[in-house]
Order: sequence, then structure tokens, then C-alpha cells
Amino acid sequence: MYYTVARYAGAAPGRPGPAAEPGNRMTVIALRQATAADSEFCFQLHKAAMGEYVTAIWGWDEQRQRDFHARGFAPGHWQIITVDGADAGILIVDYRPGEVYLARIEIHPDYQGHGIGTRLIGALIDEAAQRGQDLVLDVLTVNNRAQALYQRLGMKEVGRHGDSNIRITMRSTRPPR
Repeated sequence: MYYTVARYAGAAPGRPGPAAEPGNRMTVIALRQATAADSEFCFQLHKAAMGEYVTAIWGWDEQRQRDFHARGFAPGHWQIITVDGADAGILIVDYRPGEVYLARIEIHPDYQGHGIGTRLIGALIDEAAQRGQDLVLDVLTVNNRAQALYQRLGMKEVGRHGDSNIRITMRSTRPPR
């Protein structure tokens, strides 16, 4: 699956300037199937992208996090997000009977703020709507930046769960027909 995002010199993400400006280029965002060889990349990515939030809630225990990763890493189900051919993140989507569930999206901090998450999540919202479903996801309460992104994309909080309600469930809503 390929997504293309136009990035223009001097333009804010999601607000491209004129295509005739010098220095304009297209950024190619693609998804590839994870392989067993991606395990360490995925762990290090999780540490870089989510370590601050994990630490705030549970504290970071390296061995415990490695064990958690080893139990959950499923190369056949995980996708690697690439940006211009470089590994930049992971995406895990579950297609359930009544919804499309975004189990995980993590983008390396070096690639955050460039519209990559916006583009991918927007495409998933569109895909879910085409299927007559909503996109559903969970986000940690301490991850305000992700919450703001999801709200900007039209997702609404529909519940909280986990110890001390540390996770917020959000849902896109299809426009009425």
C-alpha cells in the first residue's frame, strides 16, 4: 500500500504551498510487511516514540519492555511505515466484523510532525467509512499530542478503560447517509 504526501519547502504540514515553488518534492509514504529481522527496529522505535509515555504511567523497565515486545511481535500482522524508503514507524490494524481497529501506530520522533500520521490515519478513516464502519483506537491519557491529532481528524472519545482509566477509546463517526 502506498500513500503520497506533498511536502513543500516552507509550508506547514497539511498546508502545501504552490507546486511551482523551488525545492518542492513529493514524500512517498509506503507500508511493507514486517519480517523477523525488524524486531529490534520495532523495539527501539517503541522506546523512542512511546518511552516517555510508558515511563509516565508505569516506569520504563528495559527487560520487562523487551519481554512484552517479544510476546507481542507478530511480523505477519505488523507493517513497517517507510518514508522515502527509510523505515520510520509501525502500523498495526485489525479488521474486525463491526469496525476497523487501529491497534498501534508509532512514528519515530525524527519523522513526527510531517503529516505522516495524519495521512495514514486519514486513509484508515476513509477506508473504514467505505466499509460502512468506524475507525476505533485507544490512546494513553498522557499522550496529549496523539489525542489532539485524533480529535483534529474528527475522532471522538467514547470511553476510558484500564487501571485508573489510563486508556481513552476514540471512534471516528461516519457521516449520516
